[in-house]
Order: sequence, then C-alpha cells, then structure tokens
Amino acid sequence: MPESTPRTTLVTTKSALREHRAAMDGTVAAVLTMGSLHAGHLALVERARELADHVILTDFVNPLQFGPGEDYEAYPRDLEADLALVDGLVDLVFAPGVEEMYPVMPPTVSVSAGRAGTVLEGAARPGHFDGVVTVVAKLLRLTDPHLSVFGRKDAQQLAIIQRLVADLDLPVRIEPVEIQREETGLARSSRNAYLSAAGKEQALALSRTIAAALAAAPSLAGIQDALEAARERAEIDWDYALALDPATLEPAGPDHRGEVLVVLAGRVEGTRLLDAAVAVATAP
Repeated sequence: MPESTPRTTLVTTKSALREHRAAMDGTVAAVLTMGSLHAGHLALVERARELADHVILTDFVNPLQFGPGEDYEAYPRDLEADLALVDGLVDLVFAPGVEEMYPVMPPTVSVSAGRAGTVLEGAARPGHFDGVVTVVAKLLRLTDPHLSVFGRKDAQQLAIIQRLVADLDLPVRIEPVEIQREETGLARSSRNAYLSAAGKEQALALSRTIAAALAAAPSLAGIQDALEAARERAEIDWDYALALDPATLEPAGPDHRGEVLVVLAGRVEGTRLLDAAVAVATAP
C-alpha cells in the first residue's frame, strides 16, 4: 500500500509547541497567520514547504493589533476549517488562546515598530504595527524557525518585519512571497469575505491601479501620475496610493532610481483593503 500523507498535529500551548519543535530535525519554516485561511495562505505554505523540511503554521487572532472600534470580535474565525485546509500540508498548527499568548493584558513589555509604524497604515491605525511586531517577535521566538514566509500584499508590514529581524538580530530569514489574486485580479484577503458582489467589483480599482502603475514604469513620474489619476477618479474611498522608496517608506523623490514600492489602501463598503507591487524606475 502507498504511504499515507503525514497528518497535521494541533497544539494550543507553548509547552506543547516547544516539545514538538524540539523533535524536528532539519530546517523549519514558520507561516504566521490570523486564521481564516484561504488560497493566499496556501501559497505561503507551499513556498515554506519548498524551502524547509518542516512547516509550523500559527493560527492566532492577535488582539494587540486591533484598535478601538476595529473588527477584532468580528474577525472571522474557523479553526476547524483552517485545520482541514492545511491537514497534511504542515507538520504543526499552533493555535493558542489569548491568555496563553498574553497572560497579562496588555503585556507589561512589548515591542515598538518605531516611526515606520506611524506612517501610511500606521497613521490610520495607531498602535497597529506595535501589536504586529510584538506578536511576530513572540511567535518567531516560540516556533524558532530558520525562515518565515510573508506575503508582499501587506508591503509595509513586510518591510517592518524585515527591520524587526535585522534590528533585533533575530536568527531567522524572512522570505517574501508574491501576492495571490482572484481570477478577477483582486488581491486575496480574509477581509474580502466582508464584501458584497458589488463591493468586490468596486474593489477591482486597486488591482487596476497597480496594473497602470506597473505599465507606466520605468518612468518614475509616469508611475506617480498613474497613482494620482487613480486618486482623482475616486472609484473607492482612497486612504493613499503612493510610490515609495522601499528602504525608508518615504515617498520616492524625483532623483530616485531602482525599486519603487507601490502601495495602495482604501475602503470599500467600510472594509479596508490593501494592494502593493514593486516597480523599477530607471528614468525620470
């Protein structure tokens, strides 16, 4: 008989996680999620499986990164469905409760994302990135991976986590993974579940704007003009549509050459959506 695919183990405590992690030989990759898994997460898992001998997936809705009036309680949770989706694809799922992760709430000691956490998404969601880097630092310490995969859609988050690892000398490699999209072009996100059919159609303004910005490269001014035109059309309630220097997260100046981080954020039917891409500017 053919060998059966190894089943995935669920653990909910830090002690059980440490026990299973200690038994893993070879390289380990971590996929950090807030659950409500979809095909975009599976792409992260697939990349992790390509790069490591073992994969640990974390499934935890982190209260520290939700601000007052945000959707922490409404955030979709379905651990049973998540487990079914990744069964046999990851070695271990770590799905702790809030008290397991944060015996004291709010935690007495936490991590700050610095100035990079106060601009763009951070300006709209004060304290959000401090919550992100605190939980990421904890989960990377607990899972002790050789590498961890993150999607490019949350471009600011990816940049900040790369700085977290570098600035705190965490012994892990951050591996970016390209954005996964619906057939329509809409970037996959757990938040898409909040949208009606009409809302999903309206949200395609983000992917159209990304396509226009990429088509305008290698001209930096062309990229910036494409983003300005999208803001003026106001097909969605834009928070920002910007071309940034990826090293500083500041707007790319007229003399900037090289990679340009195109970042979009806006609201459709009250739901905040993101999209991003990396263009290359070699001309004014």
